[in-house]
Amino acid sequence: MTTPRIRPRERDTIIQALAAGVVPRIGLQHIAVGRSRELQAMIRDIDRIADGGAAMRFIIGEYGAGKSFFLTLVRLVALEKKLVTVHADLGPDRRLHASGGQARALYAEAVRNMATRAKPDGGALASVLERFVADLIKEAGERSVPVRKVLEERLAHLQEGVGGYDFATVVEAYWRGAEDGNEELKAHALRWLRGEFSTKTEARQALGVRNILGDHDFYEGLKLMAALARLAGYGGLLVVLDEMVNLYKLQSKQARDQNYEQLLSILNDVLQGNTTGIGFVCGGTPEFLTDTRRGLFSYAALQSRLSENSFAKEGLVDMSGPVLRLASLTPEELLVLLGNVRRVFAGGDPDRHLVPDEALHAFMIHCNERIGEAYFRTPRNTVKAFCQMLSILEQNPGTDWQALLGGVQVAPDVPEPDDADIPEDEAGAGGFAGAAGSGDEELASFKL
Repeated sequence: MTTPRIRPRERDTIIQALAAGVVPRIGLQHIAVGRSRELQAMIRDIDRIADGGAAMRFIIGEYGAGKSFFLTLVRLVALEKKLVTVHADLGPDRRLHASGGQARALYAEAVRNMATRAKPDGGALASVLERFVADLIKEAGERSVPVRKVLEERLAHLQEGVGGYDFATVVEAYWRGAEDGNEELKAHALRWLRGEFSTKTEARQALGVRNILGDHDFYEGLKLMAALARLAGYGGLLVVLDEMVNLYKLQSKQARDQNYEQLLSILNDVLQGNTTGIGFVCGGTPEFLTDTRRGLFSYAALQSRLSENSFAKEGLVDMSGPVLRLASLTPEELLVLLGNVRRVFAGGDPDRHLVPDEALHAFMIHCNERIGEAYFRTPRNTVKAFCQMLSILEQNPGTDWQALLGGVQVAPDVPEPDDADIPEDEAGAGGFAGAAGSGDEELASFKL
């Protein structure tokens, strides 16, 4: 069996990303190992979405355990299954519910990152609309009817949802722009659909609609996007949200509960079959899920729906629930991963390996002596250190890997220093910002 060669562009992208401790956007198939059961569960969800169903998953794993890598892999699978994907990271200025523009910012970021199989790097909204318009023209020709008649029939479905009338009006405006060659009108329509209009007056002047996609339209806007994707011939929409721990960090209990209520609304729709053609995948840490003071389990309705199967213990697993815990890589799987990284450095050519097999074992022993079993439970820093060692060997021919090994610095993966609590006045929660301290600890911090 011949080893497939890795293109230089893929090779360089993978190496640069891994050496910096981030997930590469391409070439994941060259380095992915383990977690086959978790991936199979996600593939079943994707198939259900493509079949007109819905799904929601919370991907839970320790900091540095590979959540972002897994979420990226799931997105790539969804693209191969002919779904449209959108993705965004939550942060101080982006969350599910807010009153200061943070929810609109999350929606806008997600839609800007819209991807399809033909355009996997984002910015695919225009491509989806162009495909929608092309299908209109094709169907109108086959039926020998005006294009507008077909358009009205399809948009009738969009108008059924909350905010659907304005959404359909903007889609129609894009079609008119395409029909008349009016690039300005098309650009206005794209801006509105991306949630980039900040005032209703501006939107009315540009498109004749009375509303814009604001803080309260995050979920409804994505449902309409899912419907548009299906009308354009795609299987549905997969929404990937990472860094959900930023909701856990909100100091204001009111702000946290409002965001958790939004999650509950989405989860209820999925579990009860009230929505179609859309899936949500949310990545977070164990504390974000199970902390009964600030995590999802602090919201009783979410705790009852997200509690894991009581029979799933002593090696038994249940992949059917909304929560999917990422199993730690075994030492054997990490050995395979290091071998894959070595192969990427060699461009897929075994004759160009920078270190022999014994170096992989020696490196793992070195990591185990430095940080214990954390080297395979949260492997990001381990892989980062290995890439840095291979980079030195590659750029300094003749260097002895054994001499380098003793100087390899590996540290346990911990949250970054700026991962602090988000003050209430930045949370968009309303109320008396800054006067109550940290929400849950309001009375404890009260002073006369």
